[in-house]
Amino acid sequence: MATSKKAKNAARTAKGKAKEATGRAVGNESLEAKGRAEQVKGDAQQAVEKGKDALKH
Repeated sequence: MATSKKAKNAARTAKGKAKEATGRAVGNESLEAKGRAEQVKGDAQQAVEKGKDALKH
């Protein structure tokens, strides 16, 4: 997997965790949901990249 894509996916997941925690702390359900969605997107993209790597080897 390209290091830049791995870093972007990890950053997206971390950003999502931060949004979720912030939303939970201030009681903003919308922000919390957006954070969870961002985490899922980052994790899914990470899985796609790992799948691509597996096919290359």
